[in-house]
Amino acid sequence: MLTGASFVLLGTGTSAGVPVIGCACPVCTSSDPRDRRTRSGAALQFVDGEGNSRTILIDCPPDHREQSLREKLKRCDAIFFTHDHVDHTFGLDEVRRYNALMGSPIEVYADARTRESLERVFRHIFRRHENVNDSFVADLMPRTIDPDHPIDLFGVRFTPLRLLHGRLPVLGFRMDALEPVESSALFPLAYCTDVSGIPPATWKEFGGVQTLVLDMLRYRKHPTHFSLDEAIAVSQQVGAAKTVFVHMTHDILHAELEPRLPEGIHLGFDGMRL
Repeated sequence: MLTGASFVLLGTGTSAGVPVIGCACPVCTSSDPRDRRTRSGAALQFVDGEGNSRTILIDCPPDHREQSLREKLKRCDAIFFTHDHVDHTFGLDEVRRYNALMGSPIEVYADARTRESLERVFRHIFRRHENVNDSFVADLMPRTIDPDHPIDLFGVRFTPLRLLHGRLPVLGFRMDALEPVESSALFPLAYCTDVSGIPPATWKEFGGVQTLVLDMLRYRKHPTHFSLDEAIAVSQQVGAAKTVFVHMTHDILHAELEPRLPEGIHLGFDGMRL
């Protein structure tokens, strides 16, 4: 049985984060902690059927160190990447601390494009033997994934979902418990950040989803992200019991918008646990 399962939103902001550098708008100067949004990433935490605590990251943004310290993370059993953009990958160097704490390497799952980008940008990690000094770097095991092949880890199935981020193909992830769970409110869960379109063939993968975490950038339309109206429409079509919006700009004032959302739809915030 899986116990203690929770999905924590480590960050809920867009690529610039909130507050935005040099901005004095009402959101950037808000005293509401829900309006402080680090770059988007998440973690699935649970105790597996053998009694082992597990933490699986979805993306690793530049703010990961701050997020990890806030949530007191002490391990990382795997990382799944949605795509190769800087705001979702540039915290990867920080995971070396988990290697030191656990004494083991970490599997990194990404599509072919993202894996190539990670290995190029983080050459000091993936081609450690070329480093002039044998310094302290992350110990990672890259794995190439595609939507036709789900990955089963520690009693949870991760199904990559084909999504569109403008013209760029990216991944979302559906998570299903393969064992009985202490509470059925979380699973199946779908995490879909940085998305502006859902290909027709992907819609079937949302069947039965109970928890949907979905990109919602701002009120106005955007070429590579869902707007508020678009995200609400997708949420209602999926029909999840609970939808939480993430990847928001400084256009979104939490206390102003949250009460106006349809039933079952909420704004995410950094540190929110589902």
